[in-house]
Amino acid sequence: MTHTAPPPAAPRTPADGTAVRALSTSDLAGIEISLADVVETVENAYRTLAAGLSDNPRKLTVKPRDGHSVSYAMLGRDGSRDVVAIKTSYKHGLDKGREEQHYYTALTLYDDVTGLPVAMMDCGRIGSLRTPAVSALLARECAAPGARSALVIGTGTQGRLALPFLLTTLPELDRLMLFGTHREGIAAVRDRLRAHFPGRDVEVVTDVRAAAAEADVIVATAGPHTPAAVEADVLRPGALAILVGHGLAPSTLHRADRVVATSEAQMNVTGTDMADADGRLPAVDTEFPPVLAGTAAGRTTPHERVFAYNSGLVVTDIALGHRFAQLAIEQGLGTRVPLWQ
Repeated sequence: MTHTAPPPAAPRTPADGTAVRALSTSDLAGIEISLADVVETVENAYRTLAAGLSDNPRKLTVKPRDGHSVSYAMLGRDGSRDVVAIKTSYKHGLDKGREEQHYYTALTLYDDVTGLPVAMMDCGRIGSLRTPAVSALLARECAAPGARSALVIGTGTQGRLALPFLLTTLPELDRLMLFGTHREGIAAVRDRLRAHFPGRDVEVVTDVRAAAAEADVIVATAGPHTPAAVEADVLRPGALAILVGHGLAPSTLHRADRVVATSEAQMNVTGTDMADADGRLPAVDTEFPPVLAGTAAGRTTPHERVFAYNSGLVVTDIALGHRFAQLAIEQGLGTRVPLWQ
């Protein structure tokens, strides 16, 4: 177990009157931030939530009957930053290929001390960093002692930074494996890994079942059309299976020795594809915030197979979005929009 005290309060970010600072995709793309900074920011958000200082209600979901789109709305409050925010997410074309899909996500931050807006931003980069950082923290806390090998399933947005973040929290990993079906995605994973860890490379595997049998940590980030569906019977003793998107069969959840979720309520909303034949999901053994706070264990024995469900908590988006807003304001980025004037 790790920390037991909540993190210190974050520095204030000055608001710009009743105008809101709009931060575009290109504004945020130019901001440099280290992987360690991201991990620390996300971890502090979890610790603040575990201390009872933040609020993270269950997300609202809207999905048409034919399943061609999905929309989410998430409201939350970060108690160490005194920031309230709402995140919206809309994806269209779930019944089509990746190149035909449309995805928009936005985060609006308000200072809960002054009552003024701080920033409105594209949340794409926030999510692309926050999610693999959470997976890396799950791996740090829930992997078996001495874990040395990792398999990432999927080469999309969430898969491309999974390995650099894993190496940030588990630097002793010496075998990195990747299963993907898109050539450009595989190349992007390699490029991101070398950019952050020069000299390191990934082993591209074609037999995902055999690779999973040899992995201490599996991070499944693939899209819904992936051919990968790793079953529980191939997992080695002590394996940690982290589900972000797709790539794991329901048996890895139902037959796990221990189940950890970032949020059990959100798993029950977004994890229905992992339900059993009766439409049920098992209860979790612990949520992740208490694990990071040191009041619960990520795993209890070296040999138990642990399943971890990584669903996004808006408090992590708020913390990381606020961190980006701080850096953007320092660098004079963004456009002042007098939305309420």
